[in-house]
Amino acid sequence: MAVVIAALLPVFLLIVLGFILKRTLIRPETQWHGLERLTYYVLFPVLLVQTLVKADLSTVPVAGVGGALLLSVLLMSLLCLALRPLLARFAVDGPAFTSIFQGATRWQTYVALAVSGNLFGDLGLALASVAMVAIIPLVNVFSVSVLAHYASPEKRSAGAIVATVALNPLIWACAIGLALNVTHIPLPKLWHEVADALGRSSLAIGLLVTGAGLHLEGMFRPSLAASVALVLKLILMPVIAVALALWFGLSGSNLAIVTACAAVPTSSSAYVLARQMGGDAPLLAQIITLQTILAAVTMPIAIALAAMC
Repeated sequence: MAVVIAALLPVFLLIVLGFILKRTLIRPETQWHGLERLTYYVLFPVLLVQTLVKADLSTVPVAGVGGALLLSVLLMSLLCLALRPLLARFAVDGPAFTSIFQGATRWQTYVALAVSGNLFGDLGLALASVAMVAIIPLVNVFSVSVLAHYASPEKRSAGAIVATVALNPLIWACAIGLALNVTHIPLPKLWHEVADALGRSSLAIGLLVTGAGLHLEGMFRPSLAASVALVLKLILMPVIAVALALWFGLSGSNLAIVTACAAVPTSSSAYVLARQMGGDAPLLAQIITLQTILAAVTMPIAIALAAMC
C-alpha cells in the first residue's frame, strides 16, 4: 500500500499544482487551452510512439492486458445503455446520460501512464501503452456514437462518426508506434533524443492541464447523475477489470497495471467532446472533478487489493 501511495503522490501533487496555477500565476484560459492542444496533438502522441517503439512486446501479455481492459470497457458500456431507461425515470435526460456514459467508460491517460511508470518503470509504460491501444479506439467510437444519438442536436451520420474517430491523434500514435515496433524499422539517434525529451514533458504538462480544468463548485453536493458515474467508474469498473484480468490469468505487475488503468478517473478531454456535441458539459465537469479527487483514495485501495488476489 505504501509503495502504491508513493507512486500516486507525485501524480496528484502535479494535478493540485495545476489547479493552483490556474487560479494564481496562469489565469488566462487561452494559455491553458494552448497547453492542452500542445499535449494532445504533439507531446502525448510522441510519448506513445516512443514508448511502443522501445517496448519489448514479446515479454508483455498483450492479449491478456488488452483483452481484460477491452472487455471491461465493452461491459461497462453495455451496462450504461441498459441503465438508460431507469435513469430516465429519475429525470436524467439524454445529454446528462451521455455525461454519465463518458464518466463511466473513458479514462485519464495522463494519470494512467504516470502511475504505471512510477510503479514499474519502462515495463509499466509499455503495459499501459498496450492498454491504450486496446481502449482508446473503442471508447472514442462509443462516446461519439452515444453523444450523436442521445445529445447532438443534429444526428451525425456513420461516416461523420468514423471521421471524428479517425482524426484522433492518439489512435494514430498507437498505430504508428505498433507498426514501427513490429517492423523493427531503425530510427535515427536524433529521433530518440527529441522524442525522449518531448515524452518526459508530456505527462507533467498533461497532469498540470488536468488540474487546471477542475471545478470545485457543486463538489460537496453531487447530483444523482454524478454519483452514478462515480460508482460506475471508481468502484465497479476496477472490479470488472480485475475479474477479467484474473480470468485471463494475469498476476503481478500485469494485474496491477490493468487495475491502475481501470481505476483512473475519466478523461478531461471528454468535457471538450461534450461541449462540441451537445452533451451536458457542466455535469461532466463535476464528474471529472469528483472522480479526480476521490481517485486519490480509491486508486491505491484498488491496486493494493488487486495485489492480494
